[in-house]
Amino acid sequence: MQDQSNRNTIIFLVCAALMFLLYNQFVLEPAAKRRQADVAAQAASHPAPAAAVGAAVGAPGTLAVPTVPVAPAVTRAAALAASPRVPVMTPALKGSISLRGARLDDLFLTQYRQTTNKASPPVELLRPEGAPFAWFVDYGWVGQNVPGLPTPATLWTLAEGSTLAPGQPVTLTYANGQGLTFTRKVEIDDHYLFTITDTVANIGAAAVTLAPYGSVQRQGVPHDIGQSGIVHEGATGYLDGRVRRFKYKDLSKKGAAPQAFNSTAAWTGITDKYWLAALIPNPAEPIHAIYRDAKDSGVDVYEANYTGAGRVIAPGAQVSVTQHLFAGAKTVPLLTAYQTKLGVAHLDDAVDWGMFWFLTRPLFAFLDFIFRHVGSFGIAILLLTICVRVAFFPIANKQYESMTKMKKVQPLMEEVKKRFKDDPAKQQQEVMALYQREKVNPLAGCLPILLQIPVFYSLYKVLTVTIEMRHAPFMGWIDDLSARDPTTIWNLFGLIPWNPASLPLAGTILDTTLHLGILPLAYGVTMWLTTSMSPPAPDPAQQRIFQLMPLFFMFIMAPFAVGLLIYWTWSNVLTTLQQYVMMRRFGVDNPIDRIIAKLTGKASPV
Repeated sequence: MQDQSNRNTIIFLVCAALMFLLYNQFVLEPAAKRRQADVAAQAASHPAPAAAVGAAVGAPGTLAVPTVPVAPAVTRAAALAASPRVPVMTPALKGSISLRGARLDDLFLTQYRQTTNKASPPVELLRPEGAPFAWFVDYGWVGQNVPGLPTPATLWTLAEGSTLAPGQPVTLTYANGQGLTFTRKVEIDDHYLFTITDTVANIGAAAVTLAPYGSVQRQGVPHDIGQSGIVHEGATGYLDGRVRRFKYKDLSKKGAAPQAFNSTAAWTGITDKYWLAALIPNPAEPIHAIYRDAKDSGVDVYEANYTGAGRVIAPGAQVSVTQHLFAGAKTVPLLTAYQTKLGVAHLDDAVDWGMFWFLTRPLFAFLDFIFRHVGSFGIAILLLTICVRVAFFPIANKQYESMTKMKKVQPLMEEVKKRFKDDPAKQQQEVMALYQREKVNPLAGCLPILLQIPVFYSLYKVLTVTIEMRHAPFMGWIDDLSARDPTTIWNLFGLIPWNPASLPLAGTILDTTLHLGILPLAYGVTMWLTTSMSPPAPDPAQQRIFQLMPLFFMFIMAPFAVGLLIYWTWSNVLTTLQQYVMMRRFGVDNPIDRIIAKLTGKASPV
């Protein structure tokens, strides 16, 4: 029966692996390609109009921004050419402001490239409406029964300035011909902070009530955005005393209602893994904020907006409101500095620190400290791993001591099982007596592992979400710590000038599921060493599963970022060294001594 059970276990594992490979090749990948094609086609053929901003002045939803039809879908260049523009140029940004709607809808991050190639184009953050996957920011005013308010179709006039740059603001104006004159002054710093000051002058005969609003909107998202289960991508903000996060799929669920909040000292926006467009109203301003998916013609129109309190503007009077926009890369020190400067809370929580934020934050601060002193993010990861291992050394040492003792008494346990194989109760009694005689606690190795899991997860989170690892080189073939290992065993790690992905049918499997680079192989070897030095499982079927685990995990970890593989592999090396010292101390046979003995031709010292 035991042999039959072992055979069934192996057959099950092989069948499960084959089913996974086939399902991935013939179902998941074709479905992902179809979704990508569908989204692109929808965005090209059904451009979504600018969604109205539902607002509250006294009661939610009583005021809304009027919408206008938009032009048919065009290329990005054609969308830019459809409106006169004001250039934006800073050390960190370049782009333009559309005078039609006074909308910020064209922005590139000049300090970040799309790929590691130095000639690669800069990262695109915002893009104009009409282009596929538009992403833009609107500011304006809403009011009930107030004619002539500016809309996304309104053509503003450039009154002062020529190019928006640090220390060089621009001023836009619009007179509605019905007694209201709108003025917008836009300023920018050296990084990613825009300051928008809107003024409304009432030269009419009657008082009007207006409320300021801000809106950031995405009309569809590329297929590779919002798919991660580790990093939040979608709507985010700090509203009503809490950090809010809503994934795109949550907002677009059938029957999903808009998420509404009332708050002060708040911010709201839409984020990608590394990039953020965040609306930051005056901290003292009470706002009504909404997250929603305003679907149009089959396209998801994701929006984060807010409306401030109403202002009564008497004839001959004017009011002004100052708001801010963060549009750029989520570097933690910069977010923290803006958070303090603007008096808003939790702006640095735009970085998804995860459930163990109380560990993730200090770990990142320490990693960043090391990085700033050594100048290499790869070396910083190695040093941080050593620091973590040192911090856990007493606990880990206790764990490895227990595991070593368990392995030492393993032959004695086997003898007990053979002697009392027909008497399970006596067998259990003798095993417990053996544990007591040899001072072995089989549970002593579990608690240290449980204590280290949150720290390991937090490190994984830090290395995944922080932009510092993106496009960071390390050594040799590693030019991007945030990407997978570029080498593959199928062309002998680049020695053969051939791309395995070019093969029909099998190419996709070789380039995805079976992709194995140098670091994944190193990880597999180090995991095999740590597994081999652990006490074997009591059941033969479990032993076989544990023997196969390094192989399975090697393929599972292969697509992960190189920075993570460096951490895990280096951590395994340190673990193996600690285990080896402990096993030599207790005189326990181990695979390292056996390998050395084979290479030198000498007998193992143990």
